[in-house]
Amino acid sequence: MDALPALGHFLDQEHHFVLRVYFEDTDLTGMVYHANYLRYMERARSDMLLAAGIDQRAAQEAGKGAYAIRNLGIRYRAPARLGDELTVVTRLLRLRAASVDIHQRVMRENDILSEADVEAAFVTPQGRASRQPGEWLAAFEPLIWKGN
Repeated sequence: MDALPALGHFLDQEHHFVLRVYFEDTDLTGMVYHANYLRYMERARSDMLLAAGIDQRAAQEAGKGAYAIRNLGIRYRAPARLGDELTVVTRLLRLRAASVDIHQRVMRENDILSEADVEAAFVTPQGRASRQPGEWLAAFEPLIWKGN
C-alpha cells in the first residue's frame, strides 16, 4: 500500500499543519478540551513524518518499530474555540540514534495557544528502544532547527 500524502508542509525547517476546531473538540464552555491539543500535535507529528518521506506504517508492518512518546511537557496559554483555524508548527530540535526532541506550538494566527516539548523514542514491536532507521536519520538531518 502506498503511503498517504502529507496534508501539511515544511516552511524552511518548520512543519505547518492546519486544522479547524469542530464542535466535537470543545467542552461545555465552547473551548477546546485540553487533551485535544495533544491530539492536534500527534496529527501534526505524523503528518511531518509523511512530509519528510518517512512511512511509519511500512516500518511497523515490516517489524522495524515505531515512535513512542517518552517524555512530554505541555503549556497552555490561551483557549481555542469552536470554528478557529489553528496551525500546529513543529520543529525538530535534536536528533539522537534512538530518539528525536521536538518542539510544537498550536497557533491561532500569531498567538501561541499551547506549546509542548516532546521526546519521541524509536521502539521495536516488543517495546524496547532501538536505533532509528538510517534513512529516517538522513531525512531528519536537514530538518533540524537551526534558527533562533
